[in-house]
Amino acid sequence: MEEFDLQKFKKSDECLFRLLEVLKISIRAVLNDCNLTDESCTNLSKALGSDNNLIELNMSKNNLLDSGVIQLCTGLKTCKLEILKLSNCALTEKSCSALASVLSSDSSSLKELDLSNNTLRDSGVKPLSDGLKNNFKLEILR
Repeated sequence: MEEFDLQKFKKSDECLFRLLEVLKISIRAVLNDCNLTDESCTNLSKALGSDNNLIELNMSKNNLLDSGVIQLCTGLKTCKLEILKLSNCALTEKSCSALASVLSSDSSSLKELDLSNNTLRDSGVKPLSDGLKNNFKLEILR
């Protein structure tokens, strides 16, 4: 399946949970602006950590919070995701350490990361910068 778009269904954590198997066989997952919370990140992390086809994941404009992204990063370390969009997700500098560990992982395939319109601050950008030192795959950072 080329694209899974949660906007075509009931936009909620529960609906995403019920459709995770569909998401796993998709190449692109469009989950932006779907009323998702950190609860979805726990389930997504498990899906990303298992066999899946996802190359692009757009979770922008959801209230994921730092706790959600930290959970999500567990699954990101072992998947082949190339594009991750987390714009406007109420993230702070606390998310940056978890994202930095993904970026510095040898198994990371991320080529594009969008963290725009979050409150990362200088204290968050520092660990991200450190995580990028040995990452030659990332081409776009927003």
